Amino acid sequence: MADIPPNQTIYVQNLYEKLPKEELRKALYAMFSQFGKILDVVALKTLRMRGQAWVVFADVAAATHAKNSMQGFPFFEKPIRIQFARSKSDAVAKLDGSYKPDKERSRKSAAARETLIKRSEGKRTPAAAAGGPAAASGAADGSAPPNKILFAQNLPEASTSQMLTLLFNQYPGFLEVRMVEARPGIAFIEFDAELSATTAMSGLQNFKITPDRAMLLSYAKQ
Repeated sequence: MADIPPNQTIYVQNLYEKLPKEELRKALYAMFSQFGKILDVVALKTLRMRGQAWVVFADVAAATHAKNSMQGFPFFEKPIRIQFARSKSDAVAKLDGSYKPDKERSRKSAAARETLIKRSEGKRTPAAAAGGPAAASGAADGSAPPNKILFAQNLPEASTSQMLTLLFNQYPGFLEVRMVEARPGIAFIEFDAELSATTAMSGLQNFKITPDRAMLLSYAKQ
């Protein structure tokens, strides 16, 4: 496939196969959005398509940077393989006017989105819907002194510990992510030392997990 010209879509292989499809899409978005605007992430869980996905960028330069930078990246301890996609994605086709809709596929996609929305709403607890109680005595308000635990706010409600682990484990000293079930949108990230936590906070402060949601980091109260 060496003759495939650079384009806006990268084809990612050798992915961890046991991750649910939606979590895989979120994890890939979090991992690749540092290289540029992402238009779409396509991951299918059929037997033939497991372990692979397509990430569509807004421009070729971002896709090329992502391909070169993340080649061999240990995604759940498996080195990923990246190539440029052989065909144009729907997202790109819609931009350049060459898109021809598949009515049956559109119907199925709409039904799947509706199911996902209902499932997400059903998971919200009454406390969360009302704003919930204070996350914990460790929730930071910006006045906590530097320490080895970070407090993350403004996360998408669908964030998972696996997705955040992918972001933070690139920094030395990372130990674990702790989510707060009663309060979607926040998490605690622990490192082995204050310096490690500070380094991660500097690198990921205001990181956009989604195009309209920038993560806010501060030191947790102890």
